[in-house]
Amino acid sequence: MRLFENIAELESLTGQEIGVSGWHRLEQSQIQAFADATLDQQWIHTDPERAANGPFGTTVAHGYLSLSMLPHLAGQVYRVQGAESIINYGLDKVRFPAPAKVGSRIRDRLTLTSVTETANGRQLKVLHRIELEGSEKPACIAETVSLLRM
Repeated sequence: MRLFENIAELESLTGQEIGVSGWHRLEQSQIQAFADATLDQQWIHTDPERAANGPFGTTVAHGYLSLSMLPHLAGQVYRVQGAESIINYGLDKVRFPAPAKVGSRIRDRLTLTSVTETANGRQLKVLHRIELEGSEKPACIAETVSLLRM
């Protein structure tokens, strides 16, 4: 966990990597729980027997499951001391270059792309690269937009 004393210290890293989370293993139980919560029961995610004969040889996590891991993984990477809140404001771009197979491990590599002063606080744009252990292609690349209030 990287602790920034203030927003200026974080802002000084604009354009740079700010850190990498720990690894998280994607288990079938998590994939199934996500399928249940989103009502997306496509067999490629939820039927290990059928998926064994599918294009990836096993079940794969929903792309949106990888995306939904951002708060958990990024929360391991940094914090700004004295921040009242960091509010999810949205996404600018999301891609899913590679499937995250069941049992694979993912982690988040964060790069601060911009900090902009607004009437309500600082708007942070962070590029997240959800890496797959042993793969050159990431499971997800997403640019998040957050509002940091001090």
